Formats: sequence, structure tokens, C-alpha cells
Amino acid sequence: MNKEILSVVELVSYEKSLPREKIFEVLETALSIVTKKRHPQEIDVRVNIDRKSGNFNTLRRWKIVNKVRFPTKQITLEAAKFENKEAKLNDFIEYQIQSVSFDRFTIQVAKKIIIKKVKEVERSIMIEKLYQNKGKMIKGIVKRITRHYIVLDVANDVEAIIMREHLLTKDKFNIGDQIKGVLYKLYTKSKIITLYISRSIPEMLLELFYIEVPEIREKLVEIKSVSRDPGVRSKISVVSYDSTVDPIGSCIGIQGFRVQAVSRELRGERIDIILWDKNPIQFIMNAMVPIEVISILIHKSSRSIDITVDAKYLAQAIGKNGQNVRLSSKLINWDLNILTTNDLYSTNKRKIYKIINSFNMYLNIKKSMVYALIRSGISSLEDLVCIPYSELLKIKEMNQYSAYKIQNISNEILSNLLISKKIYTKDTQYTLLSLYGMNQDLLFQLYKKNIFTLETLSNQTVYDLIDIHELNIKKAGALIIEARNMCWFNGKF
Repeated sequence: MNKEILSVVELVSYEKSLPREKIFEVLETALSIVTKKRHPQEIDVRVNIDRKSGNFNTLRRWKIVNKVRFPTKQITLEAAKFENKEAKLNDFIEYQIQSVSFDRFTIQVAKKIIIKKVKEVERSIMIEKLYQNKGKMIKGIVKRITRHYIVLDVANDVEAIIMREHLLTKDKFNIGDQIKGVLYKLYTKSKIITLYISRSIPEMLLELFYIEVPEIREKLVEIKSVSRDPGVRSKISVVSYDSTVDPIGSCIGIQGFRVQAVSRELRGERIDIILWDKNPIQFIMNAMVPIEVISILIHKSSRSIDITVDAKYLAQAIGKNGQNVRLSSKLINWDLNILTTNDLYSTNKRKIYKIINSFNMYLNIKKSMVYALIRSGISSLEDLVCIPYSELLKIKEMNQYSAYKIQNISNEILSNLLISKKIYTKDTQYTLLSLYGMNQDLLFQLYKKNIFTLETLSNQTVYDLIDIHELNIKKAGALIIEARNMCWFNGKF
């Protein structure tokens, strides 16, 4: 019988293309189940087969627990220590018992169990192999259709599910149809493993181009970004680092054969292929082709871009229900605002009017000088304070007296505005104005160093402040200590 066990393992391993160790484990499980069926009580059994000789031992075992609920399968720690002083909770106490004889009944039962277990092993191995390709394309045959999802037979009775929201709007399938999708999730519950695939995620588009375009497989062309409105329209940006390869032409193919094959699989989804560029301005202009862009204004702080186009191209630039600008925004990863020349003029006019009013209110300077400042890119009092005096002198209509006067007035006004705001720290009622010896000039010097609160001041060192003309090492140290006292201890030692 020992030789028979080894021959069975070799045969099943060869026929099913499964590892020998998995077959040994299946046989051990089958023999343990048969042994349990032969015993009048419910017991726990472990069978150990020698991988070289085929000999096997049958061991009855008891799990070590605090409180025994199943006397035929459990034992207390105290009782277990009589047998083994090193016994621990959740370990097992084992005794060898007589192994089952291979009569007709045993062989039939074992055969059924082995067939069932081998199928389970095959399925688990197949699922493991499939999940190693997460994010890749897989195919399945429609097995069952419900209201909320479609069940696919992927391979060897391995099932996958595609939810309705992961189908395209024009997708219609019948039982027996083949579906292509991207594996994106594996869900396990109570030893039941479920694979989920999708046709609507961006990876589906990537995989189809990977199949259709050899240059992408050979890494001569790279897809940098994708944005999709599944089943309707999508945009991809591509680049080639080989000057001899046209990335857009490679993806389109001769007479559009390649891109049309992808579009057919996606039920006629319209695909725009755009040349990627590391310069965001050039990338935007590529994305807006064939629309002529008049101007582009980038706002880095809000990560948004204003794009000005001619009024006749506005509808085309925005797209139906804002689809074109929405997909372009996702592709570029910036918020895009489409403006006409009239919109831009009105916006600029409002901004300029606001700047003029601000300068007139605080500086009381000539209109010609206001426009000269605006043309030089100065739009606020902060700009006037921060700009070097030498740069200010380069502005047309500006002389030494005017430059000195404007900077001093701007400095004083900002100091007063800062005082009127009464900036507080997050955790205390005290302000910078509460510090002993604080005055407007010193406050504004701190403001220029981006020190607006006691909390910020308390984190400074003496050497961060000694370049302020009103402070020396002693005064700077006293100022920092007082700020720390107020900020950290609420004024109490």
C-alpha cells in the first residue's frame, strides 16, 4: 500500500499539474476524514504521510484549552501538563492510533474526498495565479446574469463577478458570450474567494492599447496619463523617448486600425491621443488641439489654469456637459477654467480696477504711476514693500524720492493693518502686541520675517532676530523668552 500511495501522488500530480506536496496534503485530509467516520465519537485526527516511503501514521489529538466543551477533542492545560510539562494553550496533545485499512469502503470514501479536495486545490492555485496579474486583462464566459452583476467562468470553474456599474453603458451580454475585463479586486469571506473585474476603469484602456500597440509592449512608447468617461470618451497622453518613434502615430496605427480596435472593444468609445510634454503650458496646448489657445495663465497656489480661447470655440473647448474640459483636467491633473477674450478682459478689468482703488486709497499717487506699477507686475502693498529699492527705481516715472516715499508709506500702512487685525495664536489669548517693548516698526520687521504669532516667535532663536536693527542678542533673547512664557505657559511660570 505504501507504493500505491506514492504512485497515486505521482499520477495525480502529473495529470493535474499540481505540486506533489499539495497531493500529499489532500491524501492526509482524506485519510483523516475516513478515520473520523470510522470512530463512534466525534474526534480530531491528524494523518502524517512520509513523503519518501509512503508510510503513514494516524494521530488522535486534543487541543489544549482553558475550559473543556468537547471532551473528545479538548483537554485542559493542567491535565495536558501531566503528559508534557512544556504544554501550552492552543497546542495539541497527540497519541498514535490504529490507521484505517484500505478496504472497499475506505477506498470509495477516500476517492470522493480526494476528487473534491483536488478541485479545491486546483481552484485556489488558479485564483492565486490570476490575482498575481491584478490590473491585467482577463477573459471570461458569461455563466449567469442577475440584476446587479454578471457571473463569469474564468477558468477551471473559477468564477469572477463584474458589477453593473463596472460595465459600459452600451454593454449587452448573453449567457455564453465572452467578456474581457481588468481584474481589480479579490474578496475573501468564509473561505469563499471572489474575483472582481471591470470594463470601466482606466486600466482597461491601458491594457487594450498594450495588446494592440507593439511599441508600448516594447516600451518605446509610454502612456503617461488617462482620463475616461467610460463608453463615451477618453483621453490618453503618450510620449516616446526615441526620436525615431512617433507616439501618436504608433497608437493610431495605419488608417487608424489600432485605435479603432480599442474603440470597438469599448463599444465605440471616442479616444483622443495627446502628446505629453513636461512643460504644463505646452501639454495644455497639445490637449486643446485643434482649438487655438489665445493665452494661458497658471495659478500654482490653487493648482488651476485659466485658458483663453476665441468665443466661437468656447462650446467646443468645454464640450457637451463640460466633458472635454473635465477629461482634460483629469488628464493634466490641474483645474482648467475656459474663458473667452471678453471674459478675460472683464476679469482683468475688475482686477486692475481693484488694484487702482487700493493704490489710490493708501498711496494717493498719480494715475500714470499706478499704471506703471501695474505694468511692472506690482499689484499690492506687499509687493511694494518686498521689492528691492533698486528694482523700484527701474520703473518708468519713478525717481528716488517717489520710490522712498512709496515704500515708507506702504510699510507704515501694512504695519497699521496688521495691528488692526489683532492676530491671535491658536492656543492663547495673547498677541505679539502684548510683548514688552513692542512697537509698530519692530512688529513690521517681524512681519517681514513671516512671524505673525507668538507661537511662531517662540520657535525662533536669537540668531534669527539679531539682524533686526532694533534688537541685539539680549533684547532678542528677552523677546523670545517672553513669547514662550505667554504661548506655552499662558503667562504663568
